[in-house]
Amino acid sequence: MKRIINIVEDEKDINNLVAQYLRKEGYDVNSYYTYEEASVHTQDDVHLWILDIMLDDKSGFDLLEEIRQSNADTPIIFMSARDKEFDRIIGLEKGCDDYITKPFSPKELVLRVNNLIKRAYKDTNNRIFIDGYELDEEQRKVYSDQEEIELTTKEFDLLMMFIKNKGFAFSREKILEIVWDENYFGSDRVVDDTLRRLRKKLPKLNIHTIYGYGYRLG
Repeated sequence: MKRIINIVEDEKDINNLVAQYLRKEGYDVNSYYTYEEASVHTQDDVHLWILDIMLDDKSGFDLLEEIRQSNADTPIIFMSARDKEFDRIIGLEKGCDDYITKPFSPKELVLRVNNLIKRAYKDTNNRIFIDGYELDEEQRKVYSDQEEIELTTKEFDLLMMFIKNKGFAFSREKILEIVWDENYFGSDRVVDDTLRRLRKKLPKLNIHTIYGYGYRLG
């Protein structure tokens, strides 16, 4: 099951940008631009809220109180253009879990979201979300839109190697050493063949070919 995040932000460019980054992380995202739009959904089954403090004629503080009436433990992040200690203190007193000041890096917000989700759902969240896929590392299963995708042992090992080292480039020789272990005897073409099958099964996976060297995820 994908984690659901609701964003409440009246600046559409910011709202859409944040939503885009979170969707790339594998979250289901709902965007609301007014207090009234969001208020209708305060009792929905949502895993995390991101609230702007200034919302038309009301505030994110008001919306937080509505959310807390039915979902006392749902993580909430405030974002605000006002870098005031007073706002931060009020937010924390009212029960928000984190606070970020505009302008901010979308990547930083994504990291904060990921950390909150892990803390809040640590008993049930053994899942990894990457490029629209959902992985259960313990059960070694991969899902796309809740449909399981069958991977071989080495395909899954290769996938996990890339995920745990996202952004790092690996030569074919290094991949052989990590995934097949250093005692493997055979051609490094096994890396290309395994990766080709993995790409066919997971076409949205953002693995880049570095010609003459190897591969990189992200």
